[in-house]
Amino acid sequence: MRIAMIGTGYVGLVSGVCFSDFGHEVVCVDKDPAKIEMLERGEVPIYEPGLDDLMAKNVAAGRLSFTGDLAHAVSGADAVFIAVGTPTRRGDGHADLTYVMAAAEEIAQALTGYAVVVTKSTVPVGTNRQVEQVIRKANPDADFDVASNPEFLREGAAIDDFMRPDRVVVGVQNARAQKVMAEIYRPLFLRDFPIINTDLESAEMIKYAANAFLAAKITFINEIAALCERVGADVKQVSKGMGLDGRIGNKFLHAGPGYGGSCFPKDTSALARIGQDHATPMQITETVIKVNEEIKRRMIDKVVDICDGSVNGKTIAILGVTFKPNTDDMREAPALTIVPALVGNGAQVRVVDPQGKREGEALLPGVSWQDDPYSAVKDADAVVLLTEWNEFRALDLARMAQIMSRPRMVDLRNIYSPQDARAAGFDAYVGVGR
Repeated sequence: MRIAMIGTGYVGLVSGVCFSDFGHEVVCVDKDPAKIEMLERGEVPIYEPGLDDLMAKNVAAGRLSFTGDLAHAVSGADAVFIAVGTPTRRGDGHADLTYVMAAAEEIAQALTGYAVVVTKSTVPVGTNRQVEQVIRKANPDADFDVASNPEFLREGAAIDDFMRPDRVVVGVQNARAQKVMAEIYRPLFLRDFPIINTDLESAEMIKYAANAFLAAKITFINEIAALCERVGADVKQVSKGMGLDGRIGNKFLHAGPGYGGSCFPKDTSALARIGQDHATPMQITETVIKVNEEIKRRMIDKVVDICDGSVNGKTIAILGVTFKPNTDDMREAPALTIVPALVGNGAQVRVVDPQGKREGEALLPGVSWQDDPYSAVKDADAVVLLTEWNEFRALDLARMAQIMSRPRMVDLRNIYSPQDARAAGFDAYVGVGR
């Protein structure tokens, strides 16, 4: 199959590379000439484990290419995927569909034969029908169908998620479009991965409903963690006891500083707005959004409290600032709430993160970037574990305690036990839900 992938952001680039690895001929399109030049040099503009090698393999095989010429990519394509950004619209919380509709208009002018125009971007219910209207208005003679094919990629594990998915969701209106989508995903069908064929609206809703549910699960365990601290329970034991129930499951039950990233914040916000627009308030989702922000602010209090009520003039080491490990993504990361608050209250903040500096330097002004955890904690008054990178899971705690001015730890990911921290020489240890 010939596939045009419009947009080389996280979703577009991962999807394009993986489709080419299925054996399809894929052309990835982006308006940014610098990004296209970078990709043509074999450089990946995002950090995703394994993506650079897989991209190089398929470029060498002649199945994958990059261009800024949308018309060239779309001409003769069997499927055209829209994988552009849908950020939260400033002011009202809706998903901003400006880039989606602009792509649809350009695609309309470039279609030369039958193609399925597939929305891969996360979009509100009804968007695919709007895309169809835009294309028909711009090119009444175009021969095409639209399809909804939401992505479910976890940053840091995106290739595995694409190649071995829990499910593939395909929303179509007729058998002709379904046949094209079935051919595109044939390698997964042959390996018995579930492919759900449904209508456009249900496909669009599945994506929002899934992310809102996972965000609610994270927020629920974080609220339970706060109660555990008051009543003397251990949230790690509570999570384990809950997660062994097959009806609940153990995933997304790890207490921490709140969710962030490119999906949960904007998708919960968009779902809440969709509910309001249709006079069906998503009250659980609205509460999840509110509580998640409160949780982030509560983490600031933990740092202040361990520093005897004030961080002014104190040196704080922050280990990890990306919203999760194995990514360079800083979008809506808890660090963007916690670190500026510490800096604003007079703390001298040192930061170390394996991949966060590229985005973090602009987003976290006033901090000092360090190369390793030990240089970050030297003569520090407290250390805060904020992102659970593997590099931070087996630290020499005794060495850290010896070189710190005041050996105090705020472990916002519960990586270490209070007993191990104190045995290593830490005067104080604070976790989440303990």
